[in-house]
Amino acid sequence: MDGKRPYLAVILIRIIYAGMFLFTKEALNVGMNAFVFVFYRQAAATVFLIPLAMLFEWKSAPPMSLAILCKIFMLSLCGISLSLNLNGVAIKYTSASLAAATANCLPVITFFFAALFRMEKVKLRTIPGMAKVAGIAVCTAGAAAIAFYEGPHLKLLLHHHLLGHHSKEHHEVHVPSNQTWLKGVFLMLLSNTTWGLGLVLQAQVMKCYPSKLLFTTLQCFLSSVQSLIVAISFERELDQWKLGWNVGLLAVVYCGLVVTGVTYYLQAWVIEKKGPVFLAMSMPLSLVLTILVSAFLFGEIVNLGSVIGGILLVIGLYCVLWGKSKEQKMDDGMPSTSDVEKECSDSKEAVAIKSPPPILL
Repeated sequence: MDGKRPYLAVILIRIIYAGMFLFTKEALNVGMNAFVFVFYRQAAATVFLIPLAMLFEWKSAPPMSLAILCKIFMLSLCGISLSLNLNGVAIKYTSASLAAATANCLPVITFFFAALFRMEKVKLRTIPGMAKVAGIAVCTAGAAAIAFYEGPHLKLLLHHHLLGHHSKEHHEVHVPSNQTWLKGVFLMLLSNTTWGLGLVLQAQVMKCYPSKLLFTTLQCFLSSVQSLIVAISFERELDQWKLGWNVGLLAVVYCGLVVTGVTYYLQAWVIEKKGPVFLAMSMPLSLVLTILVSAFLFGEIVNLGSVIGGILLVIGLYCVLWGKSKEQKMDDGMPSTSDVEKECSDSKEAVAIKSPPPILL
């Protein structure tokens, strides 16, 4: 049974993320402002994380200088606030299935920026190196397929609207115009790009401030303040700020507490047991779950272009992960015995740094 626990944990993680995409889309469908939703989500995550950070890391945390605080502020602005707000607008224009599909290109984007900043090496004369480059090309083709090819709509059985949205306006949200869809795809890719850039820069900042829980809590707090300023700038009506007993409140609580709290622990545990590649390879499961649930229960129409693009994104993801894992195995055979202990400690730090915090998803 112990050997099956990482597999059960990774399935639970992907179910939670699929729920995040679905609840976010439904909250926006019922009229909740995307910028207000991001603020409430980050505020809920901050309230949840502050007691944990105070309890576990406050006494052992290193002192924080003004320079480090400014770096974390800019990192929160780029990797969280900008990414989540762009994602909120994009998912309103498109669909939960597209959000789950484009999430598969995040490891590829992160690798691209890491290679650009010379944190990763691309050996074009080796098969793993060519596989990583091919993966980036396939992901680009997948994104292009989603953006420019719609194809026929796939009618999967009957649509049963779980939350009872049968109005014409709700149906139109699921079938956006070509211009709206293209705009949403562009914003979604831009969101993932800023997210990936933030993850790469985060690796450098965390070398100066390694207290991970306190670091994450501070990011959540700063992104809450930043998102509040954005939300106030775009939404002045008080009615849009009121939370009722509806799917909007459920989405805020779910994203702020469940996604942040449960997946933060589960992802760290899975990475410790099976490594980051094992966790990343499970990402397409969120896409499959999101497509099935959104089509069968929420009445979301899935088109052939999204399916083809999603498949290409998954293939590109696996190409990059395969190349990366092969290079790691080749590198692991190179060092001498005296360097093993140092490399093990470095690898644990790298895993903790490179694995994306669940609050960003």
